[in-house]
Amino acid sequence: QVQLVESGGGSVQSGGSLRLSCAASGSASSSWCMGWFRQAPGKERQAVASITTQGSTTYADSVRGRFTMSQEKDEDTVHLQMNSLQPEDTATYYCAAKVFCVPWANAGDYTYWGQGTQVTVSS
Repeated sequence: QVQLVESGGGSVQSGGSLRLSCAASGSASSSWCMGWFRQAPGKERQAVASITTQGSTTYADSVRGRFTMSQEKDEDTVHLQMNSLQPEDTATYYCAAKVFCVPWANAGDYTYWGQGTQVTVSS
């Protein structure tokens, strides 16, 4: 079992920044591929970014160049630095974990999920 707890959501104006964190605990939590997803009301859950245990990252086209995913292996924590936020980034953001990062963007492949943290961007 792996437990994931997100933090860092909030409300910002367009162009602002937020940093999300996801703390993992439980069975071999540092060995899992970690991903960030988001879901806006009435929309499907969308892959945002993932990071391998070696630190290799992948991003959705919609966030590449604005979002950066990183990890602190000593703390079993991953972060999502979000810059130049736009109203279309408004969603609940979820942290997720699975064994292999390939493929990375299918939510159904992830085994463990956090409870989500709300990000609201106003224009």
